[in-house]
Formats: sequence, C-alpha cells, structure tokens
Amino acid sequence: MMVGVVVACSSVSSIKALWETRIRKRREEQEEEQKRRLTRGGATGRLCVGVWEDRVTLARLKQKLQTEDGRLVLRIEQEEWKTLPGCLIQLSQVQEWQIHRTGLLKIPHFISSFQNLLVLDLSRNGVTEIPKQIGKLTGLRELLLSYNRIQFVPEELSGCDSLERLELAMNWDLHELPDQLGTLSRLQHVDLSMNNFSHLPACLLALPALEWLDMGGNCLQDLPEDIHRMEMLHTLWLQRNELEKLPENITRMRSLDTLVLSSNRLRHIPPLMEDMSNLRFVNFRDNPLTLDVTLPSREAAAEDEEEDDREMFGKEFMLMYIQEARKRAYAVLNMHSINQSDDESSE
Repeated sequence: MMVGVVVACSSVSSIKALWETRIRKRREEQEEEQKRRLTRGGATGRLCVGVWEDRVTLARLKQKLQTEDGRLVLRIEQEEWKTLPGCLIQLSQVQEWQIHRTGLLKIPHFISSFQNLLVLDLSRNGVTEIPKQIGKLTGLRELLLSYNRIQFVPEELSGCDSLERLELAMNWDLHELPDQLGTLSRLQHVDLSMNNFSHLPACLLALPALEWLDMGGNCLQDLPEDIHRMEMLHTLWLQRNELEKLPENITRMRSLDTLVLSSNRLRHIPPLMEDMSNLRFVNFRDNPLTLDVTLPSREAAAEDEEEDDREMFGKEFMLMYIQEARKRAYAVLNMHSINQSDDESSE
C-alpha cells in the first residue's frame, strides 16, 4: 500500500514540474515577443521621426533658395550649419552655393550629386578638407574657399575642367598645390594670399589661361627663373613676402601690367625692367633697396596728393632708380679706368 502512495506522489510531482517548466517557457516566449514588438515599434517610431525631421530641414533649406541672374542660388548667411544634411540632395538643381559664416566643418561627399553646380562659395567657415568627389563637378566654374582651415588640395580637383576661378586665401597652413592642377586650361583667377607657400607652385606656370594671381602674405623667398611661362598673366600680387631678388625673365612677361612688390627684402631692381612698356602700375614700397632715390618735387593740387603718394613708389620711381643705378655703375667704371691709367703712367 505504501509503495502505491509513493508512486502516486512521485507521478504528481513530475507532472507539476513539467507544467511549471512549460508555463515558465511560455512566459519567457511572451516576454521575448513583447520585446521584439517594442523594438520594431521603436525603430518605426525613430524612422518616422527621422523622416519628419528631414522634411522640416528640407523645408527650411528651400526657404534659402533665391534666383539671381537667372541662377538658382542656395544662400545661407550667419546661421549654424556645421554639417549639411543628406536631404540636401533633393535640391540638386541648385547652380550656386553661397554659404558663409555658418561654422561649416566639411564639404559633404554627396557634393558630386550637384552636376548643375557652377559656383561653390563656402568662404569664412571652418572647412578642413576638400573631398576627392569634387573632381566629378566638371561644370564647376568657381571654387571659393578663402578663410577656412584647408591644409591639402586633392589632385582630383583637376577633374573640374571648367574651373575659371580658385580662391584659397587665408587658410594658414596651406603650402602646396598638386601638379595635376596645371591641366586646368580655363583657370584664369587664383588667390593664394595669406597662406604658407615658400615657393610658387609649379602647376601655376603650366596654366595657359592664368591672368590674375595673388600670393601676397606668404613666405616666398624667390621666384622661378621661368616665370615668363605665365604668358597671359596681367596682375601679380607678391606683397608681404621674403623676396630678395627678381628673376631677369620677369622682363619677358609681356602681358604683365600690375606688379605689387611692397614689403619684401628687395635690394635691387633688374635694369631690364626699364623695357617693360606694358607695365602700368608697380609698387616697391617698404623694400631695403640699396640706392636712396628721391623723385623730383613737383607742384600738385591737394586732390592729387594720394596719386602722388602712390606714384612715389610706382613706375616713375622704378625708372629713375634704374637710371641712377646705371649712372653709378658708369661712375664706378670710369673711376676704375682712371685709376688704372694713373697706375700705368706711374710705372
């Protein structure tokens, strides 16, 4: 009898344990299912929020669109946009970006989607690099990135075949350009002022259409001997550098009409510059020139004082300096000849 009772109790305990296990497993499955539902619901919620935010941002960007001179322009001034949202791609018909003083840190890689872009002006921001994708903008005419923090220019920029204007002034640590940029056959205007260039980039000499170049405020110590290769150049700004002399071949730059050399370390003016009839304006102010040359005084009305001040270190000054240097050289030669004759006579 006792054996039967034990067997019955054992069976009841087994059945109870089995049901408890099933109940616990079922409860765990329900909890897991609930978690999955919550997760799916959260993802869907976040997706909905993301879509809503994109729509708001896109609507905000559309308010920045303007039509100027027949071009569709995106203009953002003095608002915080450290990054540009991906939804901007939906405005790929924009032809000109004017984004200034926004704190923008980078040019988005999706810039290559803007095949209608003619002008990319991101001056006065915090941009640190130019993405390689920019080379796909074959119709881009102007790239203006002055007053940023760019340290490196990618060779892919040479893919912008239509580029006519490149401005990279005041990027401080920028000190070189890739040789590949010499293939930009339409590039006419280059501003590299207030950077850290110690020499004139070789690619500039190869640009066939270059007309205007500003390299003032760098640390140039000399100019290349073949500077005359820039045949179309008419304006050259070299103020506030460390130039001690000018190459003779600068006199072969037949298109040059404006040459600014103020605040360098020049001690001489090449005599052959006297024949540069095309030169309209030249400035040698604040250079330690060897000769002390003063232009003859002349009567001038008060309104002409500013012009006289500019001319004081202009072309008239240059010509007079060369003439004075020539006179002194002849005087030294004559004195040497006289001394030599006296020596021969005494013998």
